[in-house]
Amino acid sequence: MRITASALSLNVADPQASAKFLIDHLGFVEKMSADGFVSLDRPDAGLNMIYLRTGLKTFKPQSAAGSAGEGLLVVFVVDDIDGEYARLQSEGVPIVTPIETEEWGERYFQMRDPNGIIVQLVQWV
Repeated sequence: MRITASALSLNVADPQASAKFLIDHLGFVEKMSADGFVSLDRPDAGLNMIYLRTGLKTFKPQSAAGSAGEGLLVVFVVDDIDGEYARLQSEGVPIVTPIETEEWGERYFQMRDPNGIIVQLVQWV
């Protein structure tokens, strides 16, 4: 097997709002969209982010069509965590966990997108 691409697909109430958050604050670009669907790309992220409107009839399997969010972290590793923290604070991004460093060397902070998805930026120090 050869994997040629990767994606993370999340069900949210408002796909456009989550997409706009990543476009405006993390530099993603929209690749495709339709009613209830947005696909984003950022070549250095290593995956495409896809947002689907909760309850789409085309979602399979229907038994797994619930909302994303509870217990979910979308994590991106960056090379200047302090600079990103300052930049995103100045942009008014809702920070839910201020920047901190864990004893094992993970320096991170967490933001909340408009659908409640927690996006975490990390730098290993």
